Amino acid sequence: MAHAIAPELIARFAALVGDRYAITDTHEIEPYQRERRDLYRGRAPLVLRPGSVAEVSAILALASETGTAVVPQGGNTGLVGGQIAHDGEIVLSLSRLNAIRSVDPDNDTMTVEAGVVLDDIHKAADSADRLFPLSLGSEGSCQIGGNLSTNAGGTAVLAYGNTRDLVLGLEVVLADGRVWNGLRSLRKDNTGYDLKDLFVGAEGTLGIVTAAVLKLFPKPREMATAFAAVASPAAALALFATARAKAGTQLTACEILPRVGLDFVLRHAEGSRDPMAEPHPWYVLLELSSPLKGADVDAMMQAILEDAFEAGTVRDAAVAASVAQAEAFWQIRLMLSEVQRKEGGSIKNDVSVPVGMVPEMLERGITTVSAMIPGVRPVPFGHIGDGNLHFNFSQPEDMARDDFMAQWGAVTDAIDDIVLALNGSISAEHGIGFMKRNLMEHIKDPVELEMMRAIKATLDPKGILNPGKVV
Repeated sequence: MAHAIAPELIARFAALVGDRYAITDTHEIEPYQRERRDLYRGRAPLVLRPGSVAEVSAILALASETGTAVVPQGGNTGLVGGQIAHDGEIVLSLSRLNAIRSVDPDNDTMTVEAGVVLDDIHKAADSADRLFPLSLGSEGSCQIGGNLSTNAGGTAVLAYGNTRDLVLGLEVVLADGRVWNGLRSLRKDNTGYDLKDLFVGAEGTLGIVTAAVLKLFPKPREMATAFAAVASPAAALALFATARAKAGTQLTACEILPRVGLDFVLRHAEGSRDPMAEPHPWYVLLELSSPLKGADVDAMMQAILEDAFEAGTVRDAAVAASVAQAEAFWQIRLMLSEVQRKEGGSIKNDVSVPVGMVPEMLERGITTVSAMIPGVRPVPFGHIGDGNLHFNFSQPEDMARDDFMAQWGAVTDAIDDIVLALNGSISAEHGIGFMKRNLMEHIKDPVELEMMRAIKATLDPKGILNPGKVV
């Protein structure tokens, strides 16, 4: 439904933040209208950039009074269209709310505003000799408010959990402009409903997160990183089982990638090198870490690989001999999304299944899509240790990009059917947003969906917060 906003109302909204921070020029609005995959183009008449919680509160109070729809936006790195104003809504950018309010090493917490870039949180934690473990390929531009709103995952979920597991308290502006101050830094608080979990993962449909209390952890003192070659996803899963059995909680990452993905990186990422002397079908990136100085994680990594070699699970392996080499291994993994763009069209799925079902999901998915599109190049990669893979497909080399991308719906439907048959999820860490909203009727228990809609109606009775997203 289109949202037409009268010029005099636009002026009232602009006055709340001042002309400098109210964007109406079409050219200046453009960066807020496009998402990184270029699948969606928005149309917003106004972008507001408030500089305080009070200004966010005033904006939503006026929006509630006038029934004006508002789309909150962080770093605009979302991948399901949840941050885009599709129908002429106002965009509310949180980028100016970028203060780190406090760091408390004794309590292992940090209080930050929603617009703080994730990499800046990493640096602030490091300065306090602590770790904030959320790690994403977009960490140089994504903002913590967006990470919270989508319950972002990343490469450290295996050891530390999703973003939901990394937050203790929130400050949220509700749809009517009231501010809920839930910035508690308690590890234990058993006083009724845990309201913060309503807003983490809600994608701005229930309220706008303006600040959060984040958990910090001891910095790793010892680390070991290995790049291992395996014959199949089943072998990768066996390696994960061996690593988990031997390392326990010191296993902090386990990532899988196919040979074609490594080829893409070698072709397009300057300075990249193949860690192996010969090509192999699949690879696993393992990381062990310990906060204890002197912990012999290198010996533990060697023991894991020796067992895997003896079992025939691993064909070859390289253990990083320096921090630089470990970073080079990780760079291969983190470049996978970027280099796919240089290979033409890419159809992407963010899915999860029970960990033991990953090999079956990959076998069935690759077989199905390869039959649909002869010559398609499957590029599945990601977090095999928690069952979440980015099940992507790059266009055949002899196929036009537009022809391939026209198959997006058919391919994602096929993968979703396989994932759901394996009791998985069609959204593991990217969210529902606009892209997957219409699927909610088919994947959610009717009672569950009814409860979700009841919560939405209670907290946003006028439907002004990020309409058309999630539910």
